[in-house]
Parts: sequence; C-alpha cells; structure tokens
Amino acid sequence: MSFTPFEPQADALPRAIKILIAGGFGAGKTTLVGTASEIRPLRTESSRSAYGRAIDGPIGVDSKESTTVAMDFGRVTLPNNVMLYLFGTPGQRRFWFMWDGLARGAAGAIVLADTRRLPDCFGAIDYFEQRGTPFIVAVNCFDSAPRYGEARVRVALDLDAGVPIIMCDARSRESVIQVLITIVEHALRVNGSFV
Repeated sequence: MSFTPFEPQADALPRAIKILIAGGFGAGKTTLVGTASEIRPLRTESSRSAYGRAIDGPIGVDSKESTTVAMDFGRVTLPNNVMLYLFGTPGQRRFWFMWDGLARGAAGAIVLADTRRLPDCFGAIDYFEQRGTPFIVAVNCFDSAPRYGEARVRVALDLDAGVPIIMCDARSRESVIQVLITIVEHALRVNGSFV
C-alpha cells in the first residue's frame, strides 16, 4: 500500500512544516536549500579562514572557499498548500551548539550524506535518534564520489530498517523535491500528523 499525504483536496488550508537539513561539512546542505527554495534563500556563509581550514580538515572539500556559520533558510510549497520551511544547519562540530535552537519545532530532518565522507553523518544521525526526530538519509551523488547502493549505505551508517534512504543530486530541483516529499511522508508515518 503506497502512502501519500498529497491527495487532491479542494479546500486545502496552508500548512507550515519545519524541516532541518543536516550532515557533514561540504555535503551540499546550502546547495539543497538553494535548489529547493522558491524564495531567495537566506545564507549565512563566511569565507573559510586558515584557522577554520585547520580545524575542519580538507578531505574531500579542499576547494570549498566558504562555510555556513549559522544556518541556511528557504521555503518551498508542495501540493495542497503544504509549505516547507527549510533550515540548513552548519556542518562543522564547532557550530553544533546552534542545532538545539534550529531543531526546535522541526517535524523531521534530512541527513545529507557524501559517500566520500560517510562518517561525517554520524553526529547528525545520533542527534536525531536521541531526540526522536524522524529523519531520512539523502545521499548526495557527487560526480566524483563512489556510488553505493542503499543496502551498503544502511550498513555503513548502522541505520534502522525504518529509516528511508534516497539517492539525490542537490543541484537538481526535481531530485530535491523528491527528497522533501520523502521526509514529509516519513514524518507523517512516524508522527501521525503535524500539529
């Protein structure tokens, strides 16, 4: 039986749902928010300093010149007037103190994974598991990254069978919208409804 919250409704009232996008440094969170957003996204990016480069490490992100220091924000409207407010978290451990404020009121979360650095996902996965926040894993398929199937990603990240995994391209609107629909459906299954 297929579950979809987007059956046509003539009198659908607007419904706002807060979704967090988390994951490791350079996984594509800012890109995902920007690709999905129908408004000009709010970005809090800063140039990477020598100090930041030393702490964050260059593995897989040597050419990355900027980093999110607070959050990214965007909005997208799905069918039936479902409005998603997207909050992208900073990926570096030194900025994790902001996650509690960003996570307040979130219906669900997307953990964006980069197969070149899968261990970078563990912090976000642990965070959402400990708080009981429904989450999915979206594997951002970078051009130069190794490709792994869902089963291998699930084992590598030690995910429960009920956590959806979806392959995506954070640069493709169609791909990102499918990720957003997946988290909304999963959060509805887990929570029963959105208050």
